[in-house]
Amino acid sequence: MISTQAWADAQRLWDFQQMGHEPRPCSVAIGLGSHDLGVADTTAELYHRGMAPLIVFTGATSRTTRERMPRGEAEHYRDRAVELGVPADAILVEPKARNTGENIRFSRTLLEERRVPVSSVLLVSKPYEERRAYATARKLWPDVEWVSASTPMTLPEYVDSIQDARLVIDMLVGAQQRLMIYPRQGFMIEQEIPGDVAAAYERLRSEGFTSRLVPEEASRG
Repeated sequence: MISTQAWADAQRLWDFQQMGHEPRPCSVAIGLGSHDLGVADTTAELYHRGMAPLIVFTGATSRTTRERMPRGEAEHYRDRAVELGVPADAILVEPKARNTGENIRFSRTLLEERRVPVSSVLLVSKPYEERRAYATARKLWPDVEWVSASTPMTLPEYVDSIQDARLVIDMLVGAQQRLMIYPRQGFMIEQEIPGDVAAAYERLRSEGFTSRLVPEEASRG
């Protein structure tokens, strides 16, 4: 049973992850691979709205996608986007990235190899990782403008789509932890963490929502 306080704290972390950017036309859209095909759906929808003439889907597999997406997250995302009417020749696939930093670095390399001029990027991620993805992208590719996007949905709607409330809260806590510890490792830009967000994170962590945390000592090495 998840307490009323835990739900309120999860909502605070969810709200903090939302960057609040208005999608606008960019040089390219990058869809970050994951278990969530909603990223592919949203990237395709933004393409059809004229927000980017080219899409890069990036991602290999992980322990959560190995069985569902055996050919790799980016490959399955491409298939999904083509099903949704995106022309195959408007999609590039980056099949090797296994974390957000590699998503950005490998996508940049691919675009440079293809001689695609990039001044702005529409960065499409899961709703609970907008800020984390943005902070990573700003650190690793600082000379382009980044516009964050995700499937517009509420926390309860996302929980319904995943069908595992505890896992969703665990993922929110994990994303928040990375915002707090990764900047000092050079993985992302520093983000100001409001006091109520930090307090919500600490309460959820103390209640055991910890399955997606990384060891902080190990992360410093």
